Amino acid sequence: LHFDSHPGTGPAVMLLHGFLSSRAQWRANLPGLGKFCRPVTVELWGHGRSPTPEDTRQMEPLAYVEQFEAIRRELGIDRWYVVGQSFGAGLTLLYSLQHPQAVFGQAFCNSNSALERTDGKGLSARGGLIREVLLSGKPLTDLPVHPRNAKRIPTDIKAEMVADAEVLCAASLANSVRITRSRLSVRDRFHSIEQPTLLVNGVWEKHFQPAVEFAQQALPSMDVVALEGGHAINIEQADAFNAAIYRHLLQCDPTRSS
Repeated sequence: LHFDSHPGTGPAVMLLHGFLSSRAQWRANLPGLGKFCRPVTVELWGHGRSPTPEDTRQMEPLAYVEQFEAIRRELGIDRWYVVGQSFGAGLTLLYSLQHPQAVFGQAFCNSNSALERTDGKGLSARGGLIREVLLSGKPLTDLPVHPRNAKRIPTDIKAEMVADAEVLCAASLANSVRITRSRLSVRDRFHSIEQPTLLVNGVWEKHFQPAVEFAQQALPSMDVVALEGGHAINIEQADAFNAAIYRHLLQCDPTRSS
């Protein structure tokens, strides 16, 4: 997986974007985050600068988890904080469950796929549409999650996201849906999370709100920050998102003096 280690002061923080996105997902956040942490942006297989693996088993969620561990070790990081957005949240939450000793805290934002029911009754309409478009060969721009269709993202960031989306590998996208997303939900294990966890909720995404209610009931210790915005809440409310991460880091950073 391609990753970029950005300048900053404080603990290391891994940032993982969602489906059809790239490291550009965090462009609005990096200057502010760098004031209190060291951001590390990671790109999903077949997205941005990450290649398409020849061995499709690398796209299984547990294989992603080991990739994150390899990056952590390569950077010489003892423990870090992880942040997942949308599709990426399922992977970062799984990572915290599989390697609790490596993650001292975490945050995630709007992600139906991470909290989807695993009995087959919870497939979101958006998830079904993504599969339909990929199987039919329709243009990716038909997908509501394509950055070209975003309405509340600054022009410069949207342009970068669209440019990255134009070189997406169709095979990787199909495998991301077939292999990764089909095993992405951590709903049945969510109650077992040990680390301090923050959910930054873009409340305008109405179909995500039942998942928020479930998460609060399953993990009562979880902090929730509700912000006016939608699916890309970290971009739409960049300053407020950064502030929420800052406050949560202060609570759980093991290196901070009392």
